[in-house]
Amino acid sequence: MRTRMGQRQSGALAALCKTGGGSIEAAMIFRRKDKPEEVTPEARDRLAEIVERYLADADDATRRIVTAVAGLLAKVAYADGHYSTQEEATIQKELSRVHGLSQAGVDAICGLLSDQISHVALRGDHDWTRDLRELAERELRLEVLEVLIEMAVADEVLKHDEQTQLRRIAKALSLTQDEYNALQAKHRDKLSTLS
Repeated sequence: MRTRMGQRQSGALAALCKTGGGSIEAAMIFRRKDKPEEVTPEARDRLAEIVERYLADADDATRRIVTAVAGLLAKVAYADGHYSTQEEATIQKELSRVHGLSQAGVDAICGLLSDQISHVALRGDHDWTRDLRELAERELRLEVLEVLIEMAVADEVLKHDEQTQLRRIAKALSLTQDEYNALQAKHRDKLSTLS
């Protein structure tokens, strides 16, 4: 089938566009939503640059792991579309545990997240979970998942969006549902609501 512009259409789309006379009219217009804000350099790249700058003496694998953890913390913190002061404090606490990462490095990462968390968190996390699968032993991946759960319950509410995000990340880290459930159960006492 051809449209009035001579472009070929077939299948369900063509069926939706037929007019009474059997010709096809352009009934559907596909447009992109408003152009997303430009961030130069991209916030995710900036995160990796900050980690590299403040962990200059660390090897590449360590920097990739720290970047992945920081990115996933941001992703879980922003899973519900909000970034609370409790979540920021949790990220600061967890990043301060990283050997060799100075307080200035923690502050730089948290500053980036404070300003651009949506740009860091709303993009895919395949590269971060891949890096953790490839570079981190199972014990470390379990520890990362536990930290992510702590992030999600920082505000004493585990929302459905956060749960969904955590379950998906656990699977992407090659961890089991039972492992996720066991780690989540450790934090039930911190929760006023499981919604």
